[in-house]
Amino acid sequence: MENKVNLTLNGRAVSARQGMTILEVARENGIDIPTLCYLEDFSPMGACRLCVVEVEGSRTLVGSCHTPVTEGMVVHTHSPKVLAARKILVELLLASHPDSCLVCDKANICELRRIAADLEVGLPRFHARKHYYPVEDENPHIIRDMSKCILCRRCVIACKSAGNGSMFSVAYRGFESKVVFGCDQLVDEAAVCPDFDGCIALCPSGALRKPVKIGEERAEKALIIKG
Repeated sequence: MENKVNLTLNGRAVSARQGMTILEVARENGIDIPTLCYLEDFSPMGACRLCVVEVEGSRTLVGSCHTPVTEGMVVHTHSPKVLAARKILVELLLASHPDSCLVCDKANICELRRIAADLEVGLPRFHARKHYYPVEDENPHIIRDMSKCILCRRCVIACKSAGNGSMFSVAYRGFESKVVFGCDQLVDEAAVCPDFDGCIALCPSGALRKPVKIGEERAEKALIIKG
């Protein structure tokens, strides 16, 4: 028999299997917690911090993607403190992001933009340095625009899990940190990977995308966000 853990989630008593994380329990109970780095069936990274929640008795907000539930835990997933923290995190991401949403291929299916709309985040209040990298579009299977990368590390964890020789990894430190291909090489026409499509599908912000021929219809329909 599975051991059950009893906790309170947004004022409601729920039970969960021992070992489940707060995020897993929330989703099982129909509560949406935003994430940009989390991937189901992969080890959590806790890189984006958007999934923070308030746990009574804890001095700080905790990442729900990697925090296991415990007996008697009281969790608030959308308290004023939590929402304020998420909005600041999204504003910081947008402040260091290129101002190219109107012409971005990802456009309305961008996860960062969707989360910003859900949190009612408009123009960021902060001013931050932006990264500008040349677009790598010589490869017939993938286009990489690192100026749009938000360092969620999804492509890195997926690449390692697929056993493709860790073609994507994180290099450098601080502001210079970035996801690199190989030994910080360009993804040129000679670059070969058995599953570029897998990484492209996981990218939340348009840093990785498939080349689209003129007149070719997009595989996904745009997500229309109403104000």
